[in-house]
Amino acid sequence: MKAVLYYRGSLSSCNYDCPYCPFSKNKDSAATLAKDREQLIAFVDWVKAQQPAGHRLSIFFNPYGEGLIHRWYREAMVELSHMPHVDKVAIQTNLSAKLDWTDRLDRQKAAFWATYHPGQTTKANFVRQCVRLFEQGLPLSVGTVGVRSAFDAIASLRRALPPELYMWVNAYKDKPDYYTTSDRAFLRGIDPLFESNLSDYDSAGHRCGAGLDVFYVQGPGLVKRCYKDRQVIGHLYRDGLDVLSRQRLCRMKTCDCYIGYIHMPELGLQEVYGDRLLERIASPKVRAIDGAAL
Repeated sequence: MKAVLYYRGSLSSCNYDCPYCPFSKNKDSAATLAKDREQLIAFVDWVKAQQPAGHRLSIFFNPYGEGLIHRWYREAMVELSHMPHVDKVAIQTNLSAKLDWTDRLDRQKAAFWATYHPGQTTKANFVRQCVRLFEQGLPLSVGTVGVRSAFDAIASLRRALPPELYMWVNAYKDKPDYYTTSDRAFLRGIDPLFESNLSDYDSAGHRCGAGLDVFYVQGPGLVKRCYKDRQVIGHLYRDGLDVLSRQRLCRMKTCDCYIGYIHMPELGLQEVYGDRLLERIASPKVRAIDGAAL
């Protein structure tokens, strides 16, 4: 089976305190961090054991907090990237951690989804980290949350980044009708795909890869079809992918997050992102749709 596994352990702490994030500045206890490390080691061991079964896996880490400041996430990425049956290993990160370990990654498999948080770091520091990965030949997308107070910072970041790097903008949806027409035009100039993220997609009863060949794995091994659906469909270590996999229609009213709606085949986003769907890197052709984007 060819499958995508999203993984989220017990980590719920971050070194940033972004006002729009519920997990900002949480401080995990030593016991919680130890549990998170043990869970991740168990997950990596399970992935390693899947090669004889013929499974090909793509893995995306999206922890509640910043994973790369912890050694076990860095080591997991390195180890997974060198497994022959792992096609991809990617992580959501604020890029605040040192990058002196990234030369150990398989550059054909590792990728980064880097988020800029104005007010939490300087533009210069963030751009320096992005450029380091870019010059190493490591795929990355760069993005931010499109709050109005950050518009100047967003435009400045786009100008400072290498033009080859795709920059996405997550729509701020906590307030209805938040954006004016001119706001939307500005954000399309940064990210030509901004409107696709601004939309909430009707999903109840619709087909989705979630639960079929896309799985959301929690630290202890519990598996859900997606991160928004609370129903547990099985246990990764007890059941395995062949038992867990079956077509499941979406149970949620709408899908409003990139890591969810990209797996709805009716949206055709595989054609937009190609083999960079997981790490959110749009094809150069799509990025050139709006002349102001690059």
